[in-house]
Amino acid sequence: MKRSLTNIFQLGIKELFSLRADPVMLLLIVYMFSFAVFEEAQNASTGVVNAAVAIVDEDNSQLSRRIGSALFQPRFQDPVALQIEEVDDAMEAGRYTFVIDIPPNFQADIQAGRPAVIQLIIDATAMGMASAGAGYIQQIIAEELAVFQQREGAVPTVNIITRARFNANMEPTWYQGAMSLTNNITLMAMLLTGAALIREREHGTIEHLLVMPLRPIEIMLAKVWSNGLVVIIAASLSLITIVQGALAVPILGSIPLYLCSMVIYLFSVTSLGIYLATLARSMPQFGLLTMIVYVMMMLLSGGNTPLESMPVALQTIMQFVPSTHFVSSAQAILFRNAGLEIVWPQIVSMTIIGLLFFLAALLRFRKTVTLLQG
Repeated sequence: MKRSLTNIFQLGIKELFSLRADPVMLLLIVYMFSFAVFEEAQNASTGVVNAAVAIVDEDNSQLSRRIGSALFQPRFQDPVALQIEEVDDAMEAGRYTFVIDIPPNFQADIQAGRPAVIQLIIDATAMGMASAGAGYIQQIIAEELAVFQQREGAVPTVNIITRARFNANMEPTWYQGAMSLTNNITLMAMLLTGAALIREREHGTIEHLLVMPLRPIEIMLAKVWSNGLVVIIAASLSLITIVQGALAVPILGSIPLYLCSMVIYLFSVTSLGIYLATLARSMPQFGLLTMIVYVMMMLLSGGNTPLESMPVALQTIMQFVPSTHFVSSAQAILFRNAGLEIVWPQIVSMTIIGLLFFLAALLRFRKTVTLLQG
């Protein structure tokens, strides 16, 4: 046992020295956990920012002008006045995401208690902005109507009050920064471990390891702990300096608990990286396999789109993917200040999945070793 632990430790140190001698991989690590996280969170926003709005004011009343003046930056550009006959051409040309059509006698109908309808025309090709922006505009119109009715002496029949928890200003940068870090952890963990194995094979050093008194499980564990350690250090620095520092994201939960869940997650993802490396015959093949798996994990794990909105069968399948549980635990810990008593099911799930991935990678790695020895 002591000899095995010594072998695993020394092989891991060798992996770290090999990584230090690879300037391209070092540059990629620095880039992915610094500039990539910052730029994606700061500039790749899916929220409503500077949305182009036009207003067809057929009423030209105090109330209709109040609605137009309530749309202001940074969510919306200054509204542009349009005539009703210009709407179709403007929407087909893609000049506006939203067009608000206020009908004639709108204010008079409201004062008289008659039904009144405002038409909101949306360019639905901008999916994220269209759905969120429509909600903002409806809320703005409802608030202006409530204020106007109160001034006229009428009491609104319904008073809707919206309170956003864990992100009161609905700032997309906060969420995007943490999720970008999570996605980069996944990608780099698979790339580092898989590339280390491919590099051993291409340089011929894997044959040197096979003639030594080493077991395949020792070689695998060395690659897992060494490359996992690099990702943990880089992700921790990124969380403190980029997410908390440069992006000013308030972290409500326990960072040590988040790092503990990351360690378990890295065990499964690094094992997956080794498994993919045993399937590939060259670095280009490994890169293609990794990107296919990474994209599916990123899109379907619940970080970019809600897991509940997916088909039930797909939700069931994604429960066997570790990124689903890591995203869930990361969101709960970082944003909702969840403790171990809440996220322990995700941690247990990641542990079980990690053991299965490691076993599959070990069996495949042993088969590869057998072929090389033969």
